[in-house]
Amino acid sequence: MNSGLRLWDRAKRCIPGGNGLLSKRPERYAPDLWPTYFSKAKGVSIWDLEGNHYVDMAQMGIGTAILGYANDHVDEKVKEAISNGVNTTLNPPEEVYLAEKLLQLNSFAGGVKFARTGAEAMSIAVRIARAYTGKEKIAFSGYHGWSDWYLATNLENENNLNEHLLEGLSPKGIPAGLSGTAIPFKYNDALDLEKQVKGKDIGAIVIEGARYDFASEDFLQSIKKIADEKNAIIIFDEITSGWRMNCGGVFKNYNNFEPDIAVFGKAMGNGYAISAVVGKRDIMDSAQDTFISSTFWTERVGFAAALETINQLEKFQVHKNLIKTGDFISKEWNSLFSKHGLDVKTTDFLPLITFKPNYGSLNNKILTYISQEMLKMGYLSANSIYVSNSHSERIVQDYLVCLDKVLKNLSYCIKYRTLDASLETRVREFGFERLN
Repeated sequence: MNSGLRLWDRAKRCIPGGNGLLSKRPERYAPDLWPTYFSKAKGVSIWDLEGNHYVDMAQMGIGTAILGYANDHVDEKVKEAISNGVNTTLNPPEEVYLAEKLLQLNSFAGGVKFARTGAEAMSIAVRIARAYTGKEKIAFSGYHGWSDWYLATNLENENNLNEHLLEGLSPKGIPAGLSGTAIPFKYNDALDLEKQVKGKDIGAIVIEGARYDFASEDFLQSIKKIADEKNAIIIFDEITSGWRMNCGGVFKNYNNFEPDIAVFGKAMGNGYAISAVVGKRDIMDSAQDTFISSTFWTERVGFAAALETINQLEKFQVHKNLIKTGDFISKEWNSLFSKHGLDVKTTDFLPLITFKPNYGSLNNKILTYISQEMLKMGYLSANSIYVSNSHSERIVQDYLVCLDKVLKNLSYCIKYRTLDASLETRVREFGFERLN
């Protein structure tokens, strides 16, 4: 057991669930091998507590490090902000500068509210939608965080969220009175959307900008039609997808379509905590008709980090590089899967490129094996890569050489049914599992 896993055992004794983020649990990768904790990081490199070096070909800070870890330009602006004080009786001017910048980048909008996390921002967006429309019911597709408004859908059926990224999310602790207020529908399924909202007076329709695939034209037009008919507003959750296809939200890539509210987070601060709700002026003004306020939403660091991150994203047109790199990885993956006779498909959203094995009950064993073997060669590897601007061509090529060797062995294990014997760790858990 490495020192990171020993510390993880200690963490589980004093922190319920081990940490504050499900996606960073070692159980989701190679449970008995994953280094779990880092000592430092730079670019796409991470060093664990024992000084071992890994190249991150997986989560890149769960999508936050769009420029790469510890970007010099962003960190310099943050250090400057810290040296001048981060939270005082007065407001930091950067809050205004960032709001103006977001309005400049989102011509449909007229108001901005800030938070520090994606779930906070989504809760703000839903609160504003309910305040503006006077309606409680929210129709949604996709993953939108841990908040009551979202988990309430599992009060009616504990499996409602199973097709929305994470399985097994319990609604314990969610007030029973919220039952029926969150209505799930299938992504890119206009007929299911119409079916689920029929006869229901919804106040908002919420979807992700993109995760694995893009929204179809038919799906978007159906959303727009239903929103018009029901006087509901459209909320695009761009927490995962934002800044990766352009300088803003993926909705800009959809023809003749704009939301009423767009929510940003993750990559906007290159690892520093900042999120934003950007919306049409009359809708956002409803924030003053309810109570939305928190001390650390006016803390300076996030604003300073976001301003410089956006500056870098615009200056270097980073999204173009992310798309190019993701496209290259996708094509090379497909070539390797074909070469080794593996039934694996890749998804369409290139800046968060993902592959999905098609082996039923073997899928999680396959992904565990890949993470296990890539660790031996110095890679943090999973079936999704949040592409960053620090993923150079050389880094990607070296990764693919190593992956080629792993897939060759994997193909052998599947063909001769030796996969179980080849696993040196427990099988990963992708959904939500209570930790003992």
